[in-house]
This record gives sequence, structure tokens and C-alpha cells, in this order.
Amino acid sequence: MDEMEHTTVSIPIAGRDLALPGDLTCPEVAKGLVIFAHGSGSSRMSPRNRAVAAALASAGLATLLFDLLTEPEATDRANVFDIPLLASRVSGTVDWARAQSRLAELNIGLFGASTGAAAALAAAAERPAAVRAVVSRGGRPDLAGDFLERVAAPSLLIVGGADFVVIELNQAAFARLGCVKRLDIIPGAGHLFEEPGALEAVMDRAADWFTLHLERRG
Repeated sequence: MDEMEHTTVSIPIAGRDLALPGDLTCPEVAKGLVIFAHGSGSSRMSPRNRAVAAALASAGLATLLFDLLTEPEATDRANVFDIPLLASRVSGTVDWARAQSRLAELNIGLFGASTGAAAALAAAAERPAAVRAVVSRGGRPDLAGDFLERVAAPSLLIVGGADFVVIELNQAAFARLGCVKRLDIIPGAGHLFEEPGALEAVMDRAADWFTLHLERRG
């Protein structure tokens, strides 16, 4: 396996004298870059997203986990569900990554959980030339609203088989997507994929999807 380079980065917020902290991991030779958008009430320290990020890095993908909100912003619950705000932060991070010399040549994928999935899909719609794949884990893609029809990036929605309400919400969002798409239901898994083997199934599917759609060939 390639050696990993771990770097703490600072991502500026457009129009504000503030920056968002992030953790960047790069294999020596990366197949692509996956930017994570965490869900409501979470942060870049989410143990589930960090576990998925580690699995993707082992599969040869660079990963970037970052906080979508500053600490003061995160105390306001309205911000946590403000999809346009969160999407603007994801889009800004995509722009930042494309301006970094070591990342500029990598195709970009977005991995979203919970409300972060809606933010990822909205950002993909806003940055169609930059975002080449999206994966949602236990997400709320329905909250992306009218952005769904504009998503061009191949999108994989992963839902737990016991997460009944979220399955219905994903099915409704899936029907509105006009891109290459797939809906995977992990049998017996709940919303947090805490059951034995559930999160590993997410890791495997996400790694395969991102490798398929991000890796440059020829």
C-alpha cells in the first residue's frame, strides 16, 4: 500500500475573514480526491466518516474531511439544516481543492452523510465540471430539492435496510435524479450502520463507486 501523507489544512470561506479546518490524507499515487460533507450535529471528527475515509485512502483515494461550519455557527441548529449554506461550503472546498497544485489534477468525488448528502448533491449540481461522483450514506438527498434534477455526477445512495423512513426519502430523491445512479440498501442496517459488517459494506461500495468514476484511465 502507498505511504500516506496526512496534512491539516485551512479552507477559506469566500467573502469572510474565516477559514474551516480540514484533515487531508493523500496516498503517494491517488486515484482521485473524495471530499466529505458530514451530517447534522456532526463534524470532521465523526468516527463513521473517519472510518470510511481510512478505507478509501487504503483503496488509493485521497480524502478531505472538513468542518462545514465554524464553532459559533454550529451552535445555531438552523445552520445545521441550511442546505444552501452547507452546499456553498462544499462548493467552496471543491474550488479550494482545484486550486491546490498537489490536488488539481485529481477528479473529485463527494461523500455525504445525513444532511451532508443534500449539501453534496447540491454542490455537485453547482460544480458539474469539477464533481465526478457522489456517494450518500444514510443521507437526506431529498433535502437537495430542485438541485436533484441538475446533478450530472454519477450518484450512489446507500441506506440501511432497517432505516425505513429514510429508505422512502431516498427512493423519492432517486426518482428525481437524471444522472447515472444506483440505490443500495444494506440488509438489516440501521441509520448509523452500527450492525456487524454494515459500515464495512458502505466502505466497499463507496470505494468501488469512487474508483470506477474518479480514476483516470489511459
